[in-house]
Amino acid sequence: MKSRENRQGIVVVNTGEGKGKSSSAFGMVFRAAGWGMNVCVIQFIKGQWKTGEQQAAARFDNIEWHAMGDGFTWDTKNPEQDLKTSREIWQFAQQKIKSQQFDLVVLDEINYCCGYQWLSGEEIANFIALERPDWMHLVLTGREAAREVIDIAHTVSSMSPVKHAFDQGIEATQGIEF
Repeated sequence: MKSRENRQGIVVVNTGEGKGKSSSAFGMVFRAAGWGMNVCVIQFIKGQWKTGEQQAAARFDNIEWHAMGDGFTWDTKNPEQDLKTSREIWQFAQQKIKSQQFDLVVLDEINYCCGYQWLSGEEIANFIALERPDWMHLVLTGREAAREVIDIAHTVSSMSPVKHAFDQGIEATQGIEF
């Protein structure tokens, strides 16, 4: 494992309309943790319901997990609260990144916050460019990634739907979607 001083951190954006953005990020979480890296996951939308990923992460001493959202905006029906919560989570995320205690930070569903205009792409991109340590890996997930964030990222993937079980009347499945 390269030391921080000898490592180039990678900024990854997983976006698009298809399934797999967060799942891909969580694969990186467990891969990095397996190599002994310190990892932090910060979820911007998902609330306090249990997920398999969060339960698995609890088994690792080197993964810190924060599900801080109020739930999906169509559930909360309170845009002012969603804006306030997103701003608070963004401040928390910035503190975690600046703490320099993590090798990988995942900002799960932050791209949605740009799509809803709770956060600006310019603000996020400027922070990443100016404040993120060069050695730190950062992953941002969610639909509607801002152009400014895409422009500064090293790797950008867009998930595209082909077919989904939900469209066939199959509800979200434990162990597959959560």
